[in-house]
Amino acid sequence: MWWCKHLLSAFNIRVKVIGDIPSGNIPPTNTMLVANHISWADIHALNSVVPLRFIAKAEIKAWPIFGYLSTKANALYIDRTKRHDAARIVEATAQSLASGDNLCLFPEGTTTDGSELKPFKSSLIQAAIHANAIIWPVAIRYPRPDGTNNTELAYAGETTLKESMQHALNQKHPVVELHFLTPIHTQDLADKDRRTLTLHIQNLIRTKLGI
Repeated sequence: MWWCKHLLSAFNIRVKVIGDIPSGNIPPTNTMLVANHISWADIHALNSVVPLRFIAKAEIKAWPIFGYLSTKANALYIDRTKRHDAARIVEATAQSLASGDNLCLFPEGTTTDGSELKPFKSSLIQAAIHANAIIWPVAIRYPRPDGTNNTELAYAGETTLKESMQHALNQKHPVVELHFLTPIHTQDLADKDRRTLTLHIQNLIRTKLGI
């Protein structure tokens, strides 16, 4: 959390936390944050508010600086090119949650420029159900001063990591909004179908973002 706060400060990115905000004095446990994904800064913004382990694609291990920090922060890596790896990561995620960890999942599996949502993948939501975890939906947005989406801060499409970081440095007062929605207690759900739950979470985030 300390590192993430200072990294965002170095890029002059201000984090604005809105909604059902986690307590700073008593951090949550056994909680999965589920969010849309726009930028490399998403990870650092979320981790500056809640101590988290991240479920990340295996390629991130090779990223300069971020890959090292992600590994040191005990990220759970998933190899999306191997179908059997999904079962392993679901079990590992459930065990991590059951032990009291907080995890973050970006179920789109990729980034967008913030103007759309990709379909949410449901397999890792099953891990939260297995662990009777709390699922905390978070809608992430990068606004311009006029309220429109600041697509320049997105790390998506053909934009490289270096270009995305340079775009952030070129802006005077970039802002990331974290809209914490109402937590979902999976143990209280009558319907524990992961696909239905995943679609519900996606619709909550879509509605908050006005997409």
